[in-house]
This record gives sequence, C-alpha cells and structure tokens, in this order.
Amino acid sequence: MAGCAAKTVYEIFQSMEYGPTAAPSAATAQAWLEHHSRSLGLFIDGAFVSPAGRRSCPLTDPKGSVVCSIVCSEDEDVSRCSSSAVSGYKSWSSLTCSQRSRVLLRLVSVLGLHGQCVSELCDLCGAACSPTALVRLLQFYSSWAQLRDALLCDWTPVGVVVVVTSDDSSLYSLMLKVLPALAMGNSVIAVPGRSAAPPALLLAQLLAAGGLPAGALNVLTGSDVTLGAKVAQDPNASFVTYSGNQQDGAALCKATAGMGLPVSVSLCIGPVCPFIIFESADMDSAVDEVVQAAFKKRKEVHWVLCVQESVSESVTARLKLRIAGLKCVSLRSDADRVLVDAAVEEAQQQGATLVQSCPPPPGSQYPPTLLCGAAPSSPFVVSPPPGPLLPVVTFRSNAEAVVMGNHSPHGHAASIWTEDLTLALETAHSLSVGSVWVNSSSVVDPCLPVSGHKDSGTCTDGGQEGLYQFLRPSGSTPLPRSAPGLMDYTRFGTEPSQAFIPESSEPGSSPQSYLQFVGGKACKSVSGCTMAVRAPGGSAVLALCPDGGRKDVRDAVEAAVKVQPGWKKKSPSARAQSLYSLAKGLEAKRLELAASLVSQTGVSLDEAGQEVDLSITRLSVWAAYCDKMQGGSLPMPQSGTALAIPEALGVVGIILPDKRPLLSMVTLLGAAIATGNAVIMVPSQKHPLPALAFIQVLQSSDLPAGVVNIITGSPDQLTVALANHSVIKAIWYWGSAQGRQYLQHTCASPVKSLRLFHQDQEGNDGGPDWTRSQPSLLQDLWRNAVQWKSVWIPSA
Repeated sequence: MAGCAAKTVYEIFQSMEYGPTAAPSAATAQAWLEHHSRSLGLFIDGAFVSPAGRRSCPLTDPKGSVVCSIVCSEDEDVSRCSSSAVSGYKSWSSLTCSQRSRVLLRLVSVLGLHGQCVSELCDLCGAACSPTALVRLLQFYSSWAQLRDALLCDWTPVGVVVVVTSDDSSLYSLMLKVLPALAMGNSVIAVPGRSAAPPALLLAQLLAAGGLPAGALNVLTGSDVTLGAKVAQDPNASFVTYSGNQQDGAALCKATAGMGLPVSVSLCIGPVCPFIIFESADMDSAVDEVVQAAFKKRKEVHWVLCVQESVSESVTARLKLRIAGLKCVSLRSDADRVLVDAAVEEAQQQGATLVQSCPPPPGSQYPPTLLCGAAPSSPFVVSPPPGPLLPVVTFRSNAEAVVMGNHSPHGHAASIWTEDLTLALETAHSLSVGSVWVNSSSVVDPCLPVSGHKDSGTCTDGGQEGLYQFLRPSGSTPLPRSAPGLMDYTRFGTEPSQAFIPESSEPGSSPQSYLQFVGGKACKSVSGCTMAVRAPGGSAVLALCPDGGRKDVRDAVEAAVKVQPGWKKKSPSARAQSLYSLAKGLEAKRLELAASLVSQTGVSLDEAGQEVDLSITRLSVWAAYCDKMQGGSLPMPQSGTALAIPEALGVVGIILPDKRPLLSMVTLLGAAIATGNAVIMVPSQKHPLPALAFIQVLQSSDLPAGVVNIITGSPDQLTVALANHSVIKAIWYWGSAQGRQYLQHTCASPVKSLRLFHQDQEGNDGGPDWTRSQPSLLQDLWRNAVQWKSVWIPSA
C-alpha cells in the first residue's frame, strides 16, 4: 500500500488506519461553472435567466474560496416565476401518470451521463449528495407517479408547491420534497439555500433536458430564507414546505402567518440525537460508527453518546485509540471557534474530562473532542455548539437510557447498539424520535416515512405517507388566500366575555346551567363565570355554560398528559371497544341529543335525528379503523428489516366548527382518540349545547378519565391558551382569519402541527362535508392524527 511501506500489517490493524485515497477532482464541475461564467442565474420556464441589475452574493467552499456567485431574486423575478409555475402546472398535471413517470425515469439515464458533474458540484458547495442517492429518489418517486391514480384515486394535487431549504441543508433534503411533489402532478418553485443552489440549478437543467415541461420546476435563489416568504405571498402558491434549521423555519412560519397558506416544516439540521450503546453491543462496531457519525460524515445533527455504565471505560478506551490519528475538522467560521472554545471551557469547569486527538491549533480548525463524564442537563449537551464535539454521558438501566434519549427537545433520530433484538425494539418504541437505526446510523431511503417528533417538524417525508402533504382530498376546498392583517399578537384573545344579565325575576325562569368536562368530571370553570347560550336568531337565552379560560386548559392538559401514555399503549382492539361503547351510549341518548340540536340550530326533529344517526355510524367507523391501519414492513434496497410505525401525536387541541355541531365533533373526536391521542375540545360558541349534552355519553363510557376534555368559552381566549401550552402537539382550528394568523405566528416556536379551516360569522366553513363518508376525508383525518416512526434493523 503506497505511503505505508514502513508499517507492518499488524501495525495497520492495531491503529485501524484507512488506506490512502486519490485526491478529489472537480474538473467537470469547474468546467460547468466556467460555462456559466461562474455567475449562476435563475431557472425559470425551462431555461436559465440572468436578469439585469440584480444583486449577487458569493458562494464559498468549506475552505473559504469563492466557487461562484448566485443571483438574489427580486419581486419581478418572483412574479415571473409564479406565472411560469401556473402554466407548468397545467401542462404537467394534464399528462397521464405513465407520461409523468417516464419523464422522471428518463432523468436516471441523464444522471448516468452527468452524475460526476453533480457529485463534484455538491462537494464544491458543501451540499454533499451522491448521484446514487438521487437515482434511488427518482426510481422510487417515478413509480409512485405511475401508481397515483390507481392507489391514490380520491386525491388531487394541491397546485403550485414552494419548497424552501436553509443555507446549511443538503441537496438531498431539497430533492426529497421536490421529486414527490412533481410525482403527484404539482409544479414546484424551489428556493434552495445557498449551498444547494448550484446543484439544484444543474438538476433543474437536467430535468428540463429529460422532458419536464417548461415551468413545472423553477429555481429561485437569494441571500436568505426571506425569499421563501416572498414567494409564498404570491396568490398562485398553494403550499409551502420547508427543510432546514429551526431558526429559519420559525422565521418562515411567522412571515407567512395570515396568508391562508398551509406551511409544513422539517427541522432536520442541528437537532440533538442520542447514540445509545448498551452493554450487549458489539463494542468495536459501535465505536467505529460513533467516530464516523460524529467526526467524519457531514454533520447535520449533533450526537450525544449515551453509554451503559458497565462498559463506559471500555468504550472510552476504544474511542481514545480511534481518534488519536484523526485530523482536525474545519469549522465554518471564526465565530464557531469562539462557541466551541466556550463550550469546552464550560465543560471542564463542570467536571467533564477532555479527550482530544491533538492540541487545538489556532484558527478555524479544531480536533475531534470527547467530553467524558458530562451531565445530561449541561448546556453543551442540551444545545451543543457547531464543531467536532461529542459529549459522553452514562446510564445504568434500560429505562434510564430511554429517559436520557428523550431528554432532548428534538425528536429527529436515534441510534441504538445492542445484540439483544427485544431490547432494541422496546427501546425503539419508547423513544420519541422519527427515525431509529439499530446497530447502524444515518440510514436514509425514500421508502422510509419519517415525521418530526417534538420540536423536529410538522410534516412527514418519505414513503407513501410523505406524498399526502402534496395532495388534498378530491372535492375539498383549500383555505382562501388573504393578506396578513396588522395584529397585536399580545392582545388577541384578551377581550372580556359578554356578561350575562338576568332578564326576569319570575320563579323557574332561570335558564338551565351546563357544566364542562375536565379530567373525567363535569365541573364549573375555574373562574366560576358563565356565558349565555342563545337560541337561533340571538334573542332568547336557552342555557348557561361555563366561561372557561387558561386555567381550565391547564387542568385539562394535566389530566390528558397523565392518561394519554396509557391510552396510547392500549391495544387497538381495546380502543375499538371503547369507541363502540361510546357509539352505544350515543344511541341510548339519541332523543336528548336530537332535542339539543333542534333547540340550538333550529333544524327539524327529523334532520336532527339523521345527524345523531350519522354520528353513531361515524363513531363505529372510527372504532373499525383502530386496528386496520397500523403501518408495516417496507421494502428497502438493503439487507435488513425496515418498519414503519404510526404513533399518536400526544395531546390535540380542537376548536370545533359551527356547522353540524354533533357530527363534526364526533368525527374529529373519533379520529384523534382512535389513534391513541388525548383531546381538549372547544365547542362552537354559537352551538355548544350538543357537545355539552354529549358529556353524559362520556360519563357513562369506559374511556379513561382525561382522554376527552370539553371546555366552553370564548374561542379566541381558549385558542391563545392552547397555542401557548408547550405540551400540546397539534391544533385543529375552525375559526376567524385572525385566529388562523395568530396560530401560525405563535405555533412556530416551539412548532405545533396545525390544521386550519376557514369559518365566517354565519358558520359557513371551507371544511369537509361532514355528512359524506368519503374515504379520503377519513384517511386525511387519520393521517393528521398520527406521526410516523421508521425503524431500520440491518442483517448480515
């Protein structure tokens, strides 16, 4: 072996040194850049465009050398791109599934010719993505393009999709959203971060050469993520999806609040992920993978090494040996060096032991570093700085390992090392993360559906489940586009409720009083205040109901959090039986509920009876769903087993619509609890009596106390309370434009999953037709009530 003649085979095996590699070449990429004069324009309507008078920003490689310059798009470019995307959508969506599939497959052969240029350009720009991974993406999504009408026949494309990524995202993160959007028949406006911009422009050129209609894929470049918000403001945009770091994701959500535009985020850059080594692991393989993941591979996540106490000394000794010969790692800037030095100093002050491959040199280079003996709550563990730092913490029991793995606010991924398969699966099920890799790490494939758990996002990417963000049920109405209103977010929901003034002193004239339902008990509001429920027309007072507020929401969340883990762990058949019993209880109270509908909404007794009957049927349908949609094994192109597991979100807040107050309530309630969630429901302020009458059904059911909570009051005040409670994972909202804008702005950090629907003052909404048992409607509700976890178990 060249360069190693002085070493014996034994010495090489002792040091586990890698053999020499050829110096990387970037001649092809450099030639492509020179062809464009190292100044890349925009890609609009199937061709490169270089608008005059535009500001440009330089793109540098990891060593600080200028690679090229990219154009900073302006409003005129956004408008032109939007018009192109609309015409591209018409052309692309009018093709048959087979035609769209053939166009995507054609790019596989095109990549075979130009794969070296793509690979070199990605390396130059620091947006590493192998042509092999792109080919796998194209093959997977071209087959879904072929099967869309056969397997997703009741769904339709959303239209113009805006895909935004942050500056530190890879090309793979961008194409993981662009290709499925195209496969489902949408047109795409890609707004890549600066590092992924040149390879994204190259791929757009190759797709156009492969037969993609002009305008189906457009690429806009800019200096920061604010360009994504500018594109979202265009009325032709139908959906925005983001991939990248948390800071830019929150900024995009706040900038698009109030536009009437659905936004999903995948926060895959910078999360803290546990690397758990049990005493039953193959130590040498585990340590080798730790070194690869933490110090050699492109580091999009921060790893925290969790080692069982009984083998911690052995693992540390192996790590010391492995990092001894490693070279220093380049930091992005001198500012990162300051952060790293501060974190190391703080770790030493807190008693951590420092292990480095060499003394830190001056400048932006830093050696691979272990911080052994770290406390799980230390700042450098909870929020590590950028750089080659690996905190090492220890645990005693398996349960403690799970607690430590779930300690991070992020829920992106985890790596588990053990030869005990039962232990591996139990730990995988207990970790609140989207991806679990057993005896491996960083395994990605488009067939794996991955959801962002906790603060790691609101959407699912990959697999069949990742396609639904680019589709909507046929016949459904999207949110109306609107301009954001000028709002004082601190004052929303602070208006006092209208006081109830007694109108008569005659005996027996006082209206009936209802109670709300919190923690399995009917109760008054914490404030003791009530509000009037008026008959249709707003004249006579039908009843009084509690005027709930923030403290009521807090009590409901405490009850829900206490019971939800146990409810989630119940078998699907046990949850189904509880829903069937709820349907029977509803049938037993049929007359009372029909009477409440008549008095509240003014419909005839026959119409009210039909709504109750539909509600009974809907609960039975959700009971049947419980054990029918449970994920399964996935076909990976590698040797091993891949599992897709749907899991409950946790606690879901629901602001109910005015229309069909009983049927809409049981439809949404059934979707949430059938999948293992606990719910806090806010009935329609206009029509709360059917929900309050339903409390009698809940009291006689066998649902655990706290799974369902019903709080009445001002929707705006209760929306504020739900939005600002950190435990609530998702909010489904029917209400005003101001309420939707408030939720989109407030639920950006920490991120919450939002389902927003329009509702005017007359109660007309853009939601589904509740009386229809449309399969896509139920599937849409079910999929919004779960988050997906993928588990990868390799085999020899």
